[in-house]
Amino acid sequence: MTTLERIQSLLGAEAGSLLSHVCTGIPKERVRIPGPDHVDAVFGLSDRNPQVLVQLQRLHSTGRLAGTGYLSILPVDQGIEHSGAASFAPNPDYFDPQKIVELAIEGGCNGVACTLGGLGQVARRYAHRIPFILKINHNQLLTLPNGARQTMFASVEQAWDLGCAAVGATIYFGSDDADREIEEVSEAFAGAHELGLATVLWCYLRNPQFKQGEVDHHTAADLTAQANHLGVTLGADIIKQKLPTHNGGYNAFKGFGKTHKKVYGELVAEHPVDWVRWQVANCYLGKIGLINSGGASSGESDLAEAVRTAVINKRGAGMGLISGRKAFQRPMKEGVALLNAIQDVYLCPDVTVA
Repeated sequence: MTTLERIQSLLGAEAGSLLSHVCTGIPKERVRIPGPDHVDAVFGLSDRNPQVLVQLQRLHSTGRLAGTGYLSILPVDQGIEHSGAASFAPNPDYFDPQKIVELAIEGGCNGVACTLGGLGQVARRYAHRIPFILKINHNQLLTLPNGARQTMFASVEQAWDLGCAAVGATIYFGSDDADREIEEVSEAFAGAHELGLATVLWCYLRNPQFKQGEVDHHTAADLTAQANHLGVTLGADIIKQKLPTHNGGYNAFKGFGKTHKKVYGELVAEHPVDWVRWQVANCYLGKIGLINSGGASSGESDLAEAVRTAVINKRGAGMGLISGRKAFQRPMKEGVALLNAIQDVYLCPDVTVA
């Protein structure tokens, strides 16, 4: 079975639609498609410290996707927001940070994102072998009732001391705490760039009103795209966003925000690849790379779901996938195979940008 045939098999009934769709509202000629020259072409004339370019190039030159312009990153900071039990009970070996980094290396990832404590445990052994991304803020869930509030757990200086290539942070756009988080992350990212570290921003939405009955607008294409646009405005070098599941979040609420009728038909068709293309468009037409998240583990369907997400991201002109729980909540051999299957999508010349 060829790589394309395996991808088609995993996509099942959606294979034809996902692999043949063409974006006409914002065609591929209007966006920056990931490629080997990404760092030079996008950041070569920017305000970024030359050391930032060095670290971005490190990310793009590591792992199975080295030199392609695409990224495969393993994130394991979920032990805080999702709790250690929810994250690691399916495979307790990954309470050990060494196992996390070993999975990223064996899985051919471009980098590994983790906590201060986790990366601090293994920095001397692994910081020179795979780019570290230190997640500097988290939402701890030992308050009752649970809230949506990102708090700084680490500093940019600590990331530099650990030999990290980048820092990562989350902003909960739409939450009551968003303004404070924007200010803190903006300051942290400015400091990171001064020290020569790249920046990755988790642009997530959090507001209980975004969920109406069975429809969860936290993953609406138009709302997540606007979160992306706010993220690139803050100077993020890479944007992490959830895969969109539908469009029309703005239109679900009266008197909320501003949008345009062209977003619902003329520019963005009712298709998953078009929804990602709109997310990419809001990242300066792809100049700031968009990586979609792999989502929670669903069990036996994880491999098919991960490959589907990678196909949609790549065809939408995204830059890659950041997938954690689907990989580390299973034996390492299976986790490596899942990460490799994701990477195979980006290495397959038959899966093209739509």
